[in-house]
Amino acid sequence: MAPRSFPLLSPGLLGHPFRYLIQTAKMLALAHLFWEYGYSLGPASGPSMLPTFRVINEQLLISKRHRNGRGVRVGDLVVYEIPIFPDSNGIKRVVGMPGDYVLLNTPGSGSDAMIQVPKGHCWLVGDNLPASRDSRQFGPVPLALVKGKVIARTWPLYKFEWIKNPLKSPGESPVI
Repeated sequence: MAPRSFPLLSPGLLGHPFRYLIQTAKMLALAHLFWEYGYSLGPASGPSMLPTFRVINEQLLISKRHRNGRGVRVGDLVVYEIPIFPDSNGIKRVVGMPGDYVLLNTPGSGSDAMIQVPKGHCWLVGDNLPASRDSRQFGPVPLALVKGKVIARTWPLYKFEWIKNPLKSPGESPVI
C-alpha cells in the first residue's frame, strides 16, 4: 500500500507548513506590540472638544509612547481613562501638570479659587467648557490613567492633520 500524500502540505508546493505557522505568529506578535505599545486609532466623540474635533465621525492617531504622562506637556491633547467611569476613555487638553496652579472652576463663574496640581497628577479640561465633564468635576487625574497623546486626525481623510501643541515653551521664540 502506497503512503498517503497531502499535496497542500508537501514541502515542495507551499514550503514547510510549520514555517508559515511561525511566520504568522511572528507577524501577529509584531502587530500586537505595535498596537499595544506604539500607536492606535480611536474615535473622537461628544461635544466636549468642539471646535477642535467634531461631535461624531472623526478618528485620531494616538501615540502610546506618552502613556502614564511621559513627555506630556501643558497644551497637549491626551486620551485618558475617566476616573468616575472606569472602562471609559476621554480626550481632553492638559492645562496643569504637577506643581502648577489652576482655576478650580470655569473662568467667569464668579469663583477665583485655585488648586495646586498634586505630584503624579494632571489637570484636564475640554475645549468646549460648558459641555465638558473634566477635572473641574472629578479633580486632578492621576498620570497613570493617561493612555496616550493625540498626534493626528486621520479621518475623514480630507481633514487629515497633525495635532500640534498650540502653546510655546518659555524658551521658544515666536515663529515668523
